[in-house]
Amino acid sequence: MARLASGLWVSAYLARLQSEAIPAYVIARGDDTAGAVLVKLATLDGKAAIWQRSFDLMTGEREWIVLADGDEPEMDQVLKRQRNSDPDLWVIEVESRSGETLLDQPGLSE
Repeated sequence: MARLASGLWVSAYLARLQSEAIPAYVIARGDDTAGAVLVKLATLDGKAAIWQRSFDLMTGEREWIVLADGDEPEMDQVLKRQRNSDPDLWVIEVESRSGETLLDQPGLSE
C-alpha cells in the first residue's frame, strides 16, 4: 500500500481534530513528502505523552505507540532531541484534558 505524504496526512489529522473541537498545533514542520510525525498529547495538568507511528513486524500493520510520557517540560526536551537528530520531523501538539488524540481511528495509521 502506498504511504500518504506526511504534509497531507498532517493536514487531514488537524482537520479531523478540529472537527471534534480538539485544539492542535504544528510545533515543527517537517518534510512534506516523507517526514516522520510525532504527536505530543498535552493533558493540561503538567503531563504529556509523545506518540509515534510504528510498524508491527508480526502483523504488517502500522500503529501509534507511546514513545515517552511524563512531565511536560521533560517531554519537550525529548522532542527537542528528536528534532535535533531529524530536521525532517513533524511535531504536532494536541491539547486534551481527557487524553483524546483520535490516533486510534481508522485511517490515521496510514
